[in-house]
Amino acid sequence: MAGGGAERVQLEIMRHLVAAGHEVHLVLAFSGGVLLPLVPPGVRVVELQSSRLAASVAGLVRYLKAECPWSLQAIMWPCTVIAIAARALARSRTKLVLSDHTFLSDHYSGARKHMALRASMSLLYPRAEHRVAVSRGAAADVAKLAGLPTEAVEVIYNPVGLPETIETTAGACESWAGASPRIISAGSFKAEKNHQLLIRAFAIVAEQHPQARLIILGEGSLRGELEALRDALDLRDKVVLPGFQLDPWPFYAEADLFVLSSDYEGMSLVLVEALHAGLRVVSTDCEAGPAELLEGGRYGRLAPVGDQRALAHAMLDELDAPPNAVRQRARAREISGPANLQRYEELLAG
Repeated sequence: MAGGGAERVQLEIMRHLVAAGHEVHLVLAFSGGVLLPLVPPGVRVVELQSSRLAASVAGLVRYLKAECPWSLQAIMWPCTVIAIAARALARSRTKLVLSDHTFLSDHYSGARKHMALRASMSLLYPRAEHRVAVSRGAAADVAKLAGLPTEAVEVIYNPVGLPETIETTAGACESWAGASPRIISAGSFKAEKNHQLLIRAFAIVAEQHPQARLIILGEGSLRGELEALRDALDLRDKVVLPGFQLDPWPFYAEADLFVLSSDYEGMSLVLVEALHAGLRVVSTDCEAGPAELLEGGRYGRLAPVGDQRALAHAMLDELDAPPNAVRQRARAREISGPANLQRYEELLAG
């Protein structure tokens, strides 16, 4: 239960299922995680305590034999193929719903991993009752990898918990003190999020807006590299990395612009959050979700992947555009509404 988007989606699904009266178990290959305290009351947490992911097969077999669940949602390859293998070994009749949350072909681009990805998916994905992806682009990728027709992979946009009101706090205000414009991003500090690109683009923006400040919410193995780049560009006072935030909304409440700089996505939760906060939005036009969520640029500007100058110019242009918070919030509700949760309930409990 790390702080990623897929884990946060599962929190929303679990809350909905518990509220609807279903018995819910959360089965984890590894123990702990920053989001574990947010698991809804009434959910039984089963920690397999595996030494590595592949070793979780045996524990999942034992779980399926002992509990005989009606259905099992397996989240993200290779957990998906592990679940299929475990069900076969357990001789279980549990219904399987496979969910993939990213553009797998890009995420596993190395030759050996890509071969394992394609081979396992083509062999095992047809055996599941349902396959779900979080955007049309991600669904097409899953279908191609698994050798399935496109219609065999259902698209369900990620449900996102959106608060009725968004308020700031003292900590968020301190981070923004004296800044204008206020630019925000959020995401794990890992290669595909390409926060280096964002920092370099922000350096260009800061030349025209000396009082600008960039806050990037998140944590990860690349923190040291991001801090080193920030300092090398003489942006120590302008780029703030406050770490992972269980409650990001106070930071959104004070921001003027949200920027996503990813090389690829499945369906970006943080884009939906930014829309709900009424923010102007800029995103790289990466596979597979941003162009879908922003309707090709209607709800935010798109810039080519990996182009720091194009991203900077998109940020500057969007800062000059008038905000339209009502339109942005309506789009967020359209994407992440209760129909998504209802569909997951139909797949898992129907």
